Amino acid sequence: MPKQSERGAIRGDLVQRRRQLKPAERVAAAQGLRHSLEQLPEFLTDVNVAGYWATGGELPLNLAIAPLAGRGQQFYLPVVGTDKRLTFEPWNTGDEIKPSRLGIPEPTPSDNGITPDRLDLVLVPLLGFDRRGNRLGFGGGYYDRSFAFLRERTRPTRPLLVGIGYSFQELDDIVRADWDVTLDYIATDKELIDCTGSNK
Repeated sequence: MPKQSERGAIRGDLVQRRRQLKPAERVAAAQGLRHSLEQLPEFLTDVNVAGYWATGGELPLNLAIAPLAGRGQQFYLPVVGTDKRLTFEPWNTGDEIKPSRLGIPEPTPSDNGITPDRLDLVLVPLLGFDRRGNRLGFGGGYYDRSFAFLRERTRPTRPLLVGIGYSFQELDDIVRADWDVTLDYIATDKELIDCTGSNK
């Protein structure tokens, strides 16, 4: 992706491709994602694991996160604050989810929420990615703001950031802005990509 100005058009194309997937294709992709994530040892052992509630054709996490509770791990979902930063609320299957003021499904804020720096591993939604760990999001900057502290640390460190996307969302090259926080790994329906050697 040679120019920053092309991001809008690319976002539109990738959103359309996601939404055109058939239900059977989504299920197959969710199964592939679980297999990819299980190649990452930290996904099997880290205690505080955050993810997202899939909307707009995003790759569903339901099959990947199903075993977490049985392994003694806690799953968290993001809540967008008025400062446009994320906190994370514990969520278990069956817990209530409501649309936020932004229309994003979120758990109800509680006293059990935690800040990003207390997470061990984060499954990060994306629209596009490259193999250097660069991520194309929706442009809201929520993850970049919330995990900005990682730019000052030697990576990889906790929390590990694992981008989640379909294999067709891979782009040749994403221009990295100064405020972008890179991904440590990318898990798709086809493979686990290690970006730790290229995202310094």
